[in-house]
Amino acid sequence: MKRALFITVALIAVLALTTLVAWRYLFPHDPDALRHIVMQQCLPGERERQDPAPCAQVNLPAGYVVFKDINGPLQYLLMPTWKINGVESPLLLSDKTPNFFWQAWQARRWMSEKRGSPVPDSAVSLTINSRMGRSQNHFHIHISCLRPDVRAQLDAAMNAIGSRWQPFPGSLRGHDYLARRVSGEELSRRSPFMMLAEEVPQAREHMGRYSLALAPLKDGSFVLLATQRQLLQFNLAHSEELQDHDCALLNEGTL
Repeated sequence: MKRALFITVALIAVLALTTLVAWRYLFPHDPDALRHIVMQQCLPGERERQDPAPCAQVNLPAGYVVFKDINGPLQYLLMPTWKINGVESPLLLSDKTPNFFWQAWQARRWMSEKRGSPVPDSAVSLTINSRMGRSQNHFHIHISCLRPDVRAQLDAAMNAIGSRWQPFPGSLRGHDYLARRVSGEELSRRSPFMMLAEEVPQAREHMGRYSLALAPLKDGSFVLLATQRQLLQFNLAHSEELQDHDCALLNEGTL
């Protein structure tokens, strides 16, 4: 009886998730909208007129742009200046590809500039969604605020986070995550995509199933988080779920 009930619940869950995914693919927003903005507006504007608009910044030598996202007062996106679809791209595992996570961390300054006052590092986070967990097919890292409850969980678990990948104590937003401590020096010279592919078994073969997030810890290091798509757990690997684009942390006065 219990086994039959479990199978029934599992089938309902799979059907519901399949319907959700099918709806996203059959009735999507333009999945190439960000690519069109970068390739057809930001890059020509910078090259021809030294005007990156509508991007906030175009760094041609470093190969990236920074763009103000429409969602949230302080959310920005870091995107490459050439075609990379997302986390599944083999280009991200090449030594010749820029360290986009490090570049995105440096680009957090745009949040403070937009706000008109400093945004504490402890409020900032970076995320990139999985292939199934995203809506756009141009690589983009979300630079935005961390959710207050996630900030509290990271602070509480800080001493349990080591320099090797291990399950994060409990769950985050109801989903299982792997966690790894990263120093600022390591982050500056080694891509988190490399850390995931080279250190987590079988991740290299299935990079498109993963979503990554990065947030600072109180001791000055960072925590790198990874979640893998698990359809039976309603997990599309959408680590953007850890972010709060309304930035409630900045209004709590606890940072």
